[in-house]
Amino acid sequence: MAFEGLTEKLSAAFKRLRGKGRLTEKDVRDAMREVRLALLEADVSYKVVKDFVAAVTERCVGTDVLDSLTPAQQVVKIVNEELTQLMGGSAAKLSMAPSGPTVVMMVGLQGAGKTTTTAKLAGLLRKQNGRRPLLVACDVYRPAAIEQLRVVGGQLNLPVFEEGQGNPVKIAEHALKEAKNHGYDLLFLDTAGRLHIDAELMDELKRMKQAVRPQEILLVVDAMTGQDAVNAATAFDDALGIDGVILTKLDGDARGGAALSVRAATGKPVKFVGTGEKLDMIEPFYPDRMASRILGMGDMLSLIEKAEAAYDEKQAAKLEAKLRKNQFTLQDYYEQLRQMRNMGSLSSLLGMLPGQLGRQLQDANIDEKQFSRTEAIIQSMTMEERQNPQILGASRKRRIAAGCGQEVSDVNRLLKQFEMLQQLTRQMTGRGGRVPAGRGGGRMHGFGRKKRLK
Repeated sequence: MAFEGLTEKLSAAFKRLRGKGRLTEKDVRDAMREVRLALLEADVSYKVVKDFVAAVTERCVGTDVLDSLTPAQQVVKIVNEELTQLMGGSAAKLSMAPSGPTVVMMVGLQGAGKTTTTAKLAGLLRKQNGRRPLLVACDVYRPAAIEQLRVVGGQLNLPVFEEGQGNPVKIAEHALKEAKNHGYDLLFLDTAGRLHIDAELMDELKRMKQAVRPQEILLVVDAMTGQDAVNAATAFDDALGIDGVILTKLDGDARGGAALSVRAATGKPVKFVGTGEKLDMIEPFYPDRMASRILGMGDMLSLIEKAEAAYDEKQAAKLEAKLRKNQFTLQDYYEQLRQMRNMGSLSSLLGMLPGQLGRQLQDANIDEKQFSRTEAIIQSMTMEERQNPQILGASRKRRIAAGCGQEVSDVNRLLKQFEMLQQLTRQMTGRGGRVPAGRGGGRMHGFGRKKRLK
């Protein structure tokens, strides 16, 4: 997970300040030495680290502790504010055209995930803002690039405009006319990339920019390349003039230095981040929320937003009525599991919880494959069996196990866990307790833990 090492090192540095009544210059400089090393190890550029530490030190030296804060909390508060400013201060939104379709040029080097990210972003904006996006295949050089855009566009039910191996600039112009004629209000140009930055690539992108005059030029960079991502952002901005950056594979970079360096190095904001391989795993970049994650404070706002996005209010009301009447079935359990999985990977959700609890749960390495096994078992049942699991005898269990590739013992384990869940909900409703369906109505059983919490 991004910033994992940095979070641990910063937490260790702040621990040393506990118990002090006033922040002396030596206290601050000792802590800032640890912060500086932690940031450098996270692959943040030296100049950015130097300026950041100087700004924090200036604010912290001799600072009186507020009545409600300990010295350690005061330093964390200042570091949090400075980290937020370092990453841009506030979330940067896309510029939209006042009339006609908004044109977004997606640029970047090969291997950064540009084509997939183009479809992800279009899907996000359609879902959140009700937009009508059109994807345009302007990468006519990379083998199978057009087919890849077709595939990811098809998976998200997004239209794709393509004219084969033609002139990319002309394709962009024709796509713009298509968008105007058919009412598409967002045009995403998936442009060509190279393994390195060269004059030929930049010349083509400049001609495309001049031809369609995009409202946004977004650079897609791989967060795992660290300072190379920052160097690419600087080069593209100097040559083309980008409007923002999308960081991909942020979930796979335990250091996260690129997210901290891009804004300071280029002056261009990070607007979106890719948080996983699935096509819905992209989200707006919020500097304040990311700063809270880095400092181990969690990100409850993002967690709540994910829950609300996956939350079906009508289904929840229906489920609550069933819980009140003790009519909770395996089919309801299955639907709750699916709704929970729609929020994203469990490890990423646990990482949004604040404090030591979130880190401990994240380190517990919960076996998410057990979700899939549980779903497979329930899917192998008939609807009658899901509604009335008490009819499941030995022969039915053998059929279910064979149908999902599991053992009979796995089926028995699920039924036992479901029985415990039913008992729990009966106890809660028996005492007149209100069970909030859809938002944790009952404890979710059925997923294993690979190692115990420390």
